Amino acid sequence: MLVNKLGFMQGRLSPIYFDKIQSFPLTNWENEFISAKEIGFTLMEWTLDYDLLHQNPLLSEDGRSNIKKCSEINKVSIKSITGDCFMQAPFWKASGSFFDKLEKDFISILDACKALNISIIIIPLVDNGSIQNESQKNIFVKFLLDKYQYISDKNLKIAFESDFEPVKLGEFIKLFPSDIFGINYDTGNSAALGYKISKEFSVYSDRIINVHIKDRVYNGPSVKLGSGNVDFKNFFKELCKAKYHGNLILQTARSSTSNHQNTLVEAFEFVKKIGDEVGLLISV
Repeated sequence: MLVNKLGFMQGRLSPIYFDKIQSFPLTNWENEFISAKEIGFTLMEWTLDYDLLHQNPLLSEDGRSNIKKCSEINKVSIKSITGDCFMQAPFWKASGSFFDKLEKDFISILDACKALNISIIIIPLVDNGSIQNESQKNIFVKFLLDKYQYISDKNLKIAFESDFEPVKLGEFIKLFPSDIFGINYDTGNSAALGYKISKEFSVYSDRIINVHIKDRVYNGPSVKLGSGNVDFKNFFKELCKAKYHGNLILQTARSSTSNHQNTLVEAFEFVKKIGDEVGLLISV
């Protein structure tokens, strides 16, 4: 039977910065490894913000050495990164020298991930990163297909998190080779957009390579797991049918009382309980 590893989004074990539900914890990232070990988590998804991008330890040799050390000491691995930097400064909406800079940043991120054996890079095509017209779509597709060999040679995979409705996303993902390009499925975003889980999985379940677990209300914000519009039981049933064996990353709503460790533990228990009910084995 397939076992799915449950991890957490970096920053969920740190204080909330500038009222942001998600941001790189610049002054607390090392402590997150320790906190994760204390509550039994062994998997973290790294985050990259465009603001202070090159101060992120992922982007320097010394920083990567420190990341590796923290990972080994605390036995917390990193297999994926969420590139919020791409959403905050999308290369598919840039031109001229700024486009050139973003392209160099993209290559630097690929190289950094390879150096740390991080295998999946998530590009969010939502909010400011949403693809709004054919021109942006063409730029995006050409940019990545031109780098196919470079990405492949580094044994990396690119996952798109998109706000496209199911059929459109299914058509979009077919523009990319399936060996290195896939979909990051976000439970909360799909529920907030009103998409039907069965429809989504019927179109592109075979292309899902990473999953973000959160709950949201329709057209609304993130909320505690089980209090929004995500049908988690149906979702996990679809994962079982699809024989999904990738990671599940908790990208949950933040604690209003700053009790971040307990919030993650409660989220794990919630997910594990439903997983057990439908026959999906989940471990931390």
